[in-house]
Amino acid sequence: MNIALIAHDKKKELMIEFTKKHRDFFCKHQLFATGTTGQLIIDHTQLQVHRVKSGPLGGDQQIGALISDEKMDLVIFFRDPLTAQPHEPDVSALIRLCDVYNIPLATNIGTANYLLGYASSRE
Repeated sequence: MNIALIAHDKKKELMIEFTKKHRDFFCKHQLFATGTTGQLIIDHTQLQVHRVKSGPLGGDQQIGALISDEKMDLVIFFRDPLTAQPHEPDVSALIRLCDVYNIPLATNIGTANYLLGYASSRE
């Protein structure tokens, strides 16, 4: 599967812990991530990650383009719902594209754990 990993600043530590916990799952798949999140995942897990630009610099749109080209199978986007984001329209567009193309989207740890459990059971 092609999996996108995105995390707002206040959720980056959560993403690091999540990818460490599920490293055995992620090493079997192609990972894509926005700039800073991707580098943190690489630094802490040594997983291979295709990095796009940082979210505010167009990374969310790049992931969206992969979705619209039907090249993404799962998106895990740990959003910070309590902090205003300067690129909120890009975030909304990414979520909308997941809905349009029926791409499973986890925006919190509970849903992400559930989706990985489901995906693991189908391997």
